[in-house]
Amino acid sequence: MLPTTAEGVVVTGLGAVSCLGPDVESLWRGLLEGRSGIGPITKFDTTGYRNDRGGEVTDFQFQPADFGIPAEEALDEATQFVLVASAEALADSGLAFPLARPERVGLVFSTNFGGAAAWEWFVENPDLGGPGPTTALFRQFAFHSAADQAACSFGLRGPTLTLSNSCSSGTSALGYAADLIRHGRAEVMLAGGYDTLSPSSLSGLSALRTLTAEEIRPFDRNRSGTLFGEGAGVLVLEGRAHAEARGARIYAELVGYGMNNNAYHLTAPDKGGEGLVQVMRRALADAQVLPEEIDYVNAHGTGTQYHDAAETQALKAVLGNHAYRIPVSSIKAATAHPMAAAGTLEAIASVLAIRDGMVPPTLHYETPDPECDLDYVPNVARPATVHCVLSISSGIGGNNAAVIFRRVPGR
Repeated sequence: MLPTTAEGVVVTGLGAVSCLGPDVESLWRGLLEGRSGIGPITKFDTTGYRNDRGGEVTDFQFQPADFGIPAEEALDEATQFVLVASAEALADSGLAFPLARPERVGLVFSTNFGGAAAWEWFVENPDLGGPGPTTALFRQFAFHSAADQAACSFGLRGPTLTLSNSCSSGTSALGYAADLIRHGRAEVMLAGGYDTLSPSSLSGLSALRTLTAEEIRPFDRNRSGTLFGEGAGVLVLEGRAHAEARGARIYAELVGYGMNNNAYHLTAPDKGGEGLVQVMRRALADAQVLPEEIDYVNAHGTGTQYHDAAETQALKAVLGNHAYRIPVSSIKAATAHPMAAAGTLEAIASVLAIRDGMVPPTLHYETPDPECDLDYVPNVARPATVHCVLSISSGIGGNNAAVIFRRVPGR
């Protein structure tokens, strides 16, 4: 049996790049103001897609020198996103650099498509001697390349892993990173999700008929699908004793998580949302939290017809009548669905809801659906007393993950 960290795992740093802006402040301010970052996709031709709009990152700058990268070495944009979010999260955590024990600091990143834009360039430009990115960009194909680059740039010599569990990946990364701390494998971990919009990924998702032809309308009766986006979300997790010993500012405690697979269908939720029911119950059991202790649910809420209904049904199965007494919201109508970044951006929104006592709204909610009959915080952010948040993610292939954050007493 590996040793565990009795004090638990806490969140001490946050970093984000999203279509609402290049940092956490922009993300959170945009969510509370009820703004959407979704707009026309300009980075490639969207002719023939069901919708030419998405959550494209536009206000973003990357300086290779900030990360010890030669200016002439090309990096895939997905890697750029997660490096910038990681740098913000580490700065926010107040960790001193160079790290005193770098072998005890690691990271778990997650992605759906990795360096898709990089390999697309090489498919279109097989002559490596031609103009454009050099062969350095070739290394960006691999899903592990962003994690390796971050470890090198920040001097992290602890565990370095990359997960790919579809759109539950970001939340899965949080749970896996927390386990590494709990079991004594690390003292500090970065947990991040990232992805970028690219022709191959978006055309494939369009072919699956998951895209709406209009707006994302989570839980609304007239919902017809989702829109995809890009970006990165990174959280710094620490053993609580380690964080308190260095006087770190603590946002919240990550008290429990669960992961599973529906083993039912590539895209459709299983009947009654049973997979989601089980993953939420596992998270509650891991956290030793009662259903009635949950104050807010940050839902997956993609705006797809069947998933939103299944998620609502699952919440009622797990929380009982308490599900009707608490706010449940989805931020995807503001951020689009940023794929592997979804779970970590939603985790950031969850811990900031605890910090500020504000719940972000579900945008474009106009027509109630009898099948989706919970309080979805329509269109306007709401003050609320939030001590304990359940954040849920699901993905293609039947992957589900859930994580629970709780306010640390006295903070």
